[in-house]
Amino acid sequence: MNRRTVVTGAALALLISSPAFSQALPKEMSWTAYDTGSSGFNIAVAIGQQFKQKLGTDVRVLPSGNDTGRLAPVKANRAIISQMGIGTYFAQEGVFEFGAKSWGPQASRLLMAATACNGLSLAVAKDTGAKEIKDLKGKRLGVVVGSPALTQGAIALLAFGNLTEKDVTLVQFSSNNAMWKGFINNEADIALSSTISGQSKEADSSPRGVIFPAMPADDKAGWARVHKKAPYFVAHKATCGVGGPSPQTPVTMASYAYPIFMTYADRPADTIYAITKAMIDTYDDYKTGAPGAEGMALSLQNLTWVVPYHDGTIRAFKEKGVWTDAAQKHNDNLVKRQQVMMDAWKAYSANGPSDDKAFLEGWMKARAAALQKAGMDVIFEQ
Repeated sequence: MNRRTVVTGAALALLISSPAFSQALPKEMSWTAYDTGSSGFNIAVAIGQQFKQKLGTDVRVLPSGNDTGRLAPVKANRAIISQMGIGTYFAQEGVFEFGAKSWGPQASRLLMAATACNGLSLAVAKDTGAKEIKDLKGKRLGVVVGSPALTQGAIALLAFGNLTEKDVTLVQFSSNNAMWKGFINNEADIALSSTISGQSKEADSSPRGVIFPAMPADDKAGWARVHKKAPYFVAHKATCGVGGPSPQTPVTMASYAYPIFMTYADRPADTIYAITKAMIDTYDDYKTGAPGAEGMALSLQNLTWVVPYHDGTIRAFKEKGVWTDAAQKHNDNLVKRQQVMMDAWKAYSANGPSDDKAFLEGWMKARAAALQKAGMDVIFEQ
């Protein structure tokens, strides 16, 4: 046994025997994630394996194919955290499927999230000749029926080029795979995608080809227009995937972290602190355990995103010296936003209409009125 092994073993022994872990880290817990085989599921499993090996905690990962399915066990306290996508934000805002009577705005709280090398932006058929977002005027945007979140994101990114949905032709498809088939068959020119998705790779190898137009971070006006519609997108320097980005030729475009490890505000701070600290301290052991897991690094966490952090996570971040006064002020404002929406929901849902469609329409108006009264951006207009 070499000196490094002894030191590492001693450090782990100290970690496991510390009061925070011995008292607050559950010996068994359930997490939820996207379907088996998804990157979110694989990252959760990789972290769970290290929790078992290093800390003696069993993590059961429950897969589900949609946002409400992933969040329901956490809401019901049958799981402690979920690996979500942008549904984390939609749940907080009480929009789309979370505007239904059984949901409403949720007290979402962040733990950590993975920021990988890819971008998540507008993929454009290379044969259109478009080089910039502004060149997309008159082109055909593929959208998926029943996926308002996907449509919302694509239209928001068009705003970077000062375009609206009226400047493009919306082409509807029954599913994401159908949309990409249409893209390759010259039925659509634009689609929202990741630079590393299988669909993007297939389009890139097709006769049409694919590019991801740059969205420079210093174009403040362009990003301000995007954030009016979708504040969850951030300017990200993509270095992997098709359509332009590589380590040698990085391309700044839109993206957001995935998976997003989240929970509810009322979960015990000591427990969430222990889980977050364990995720930070075992990072070197799981970062190569699944593609994208390296994006969980503490240095890559966005401390001023659109969903607040849990008090337990903030405690762990403070311990590591990364939490700032600016992050705390931002977090406090996000918590206030959530409270405005939850108060509006409580008042509206008590006497809302019985018809589901009418209920959602009425809620979106009540939500907008409450946010406007509080001087906050509505974002999702009805």
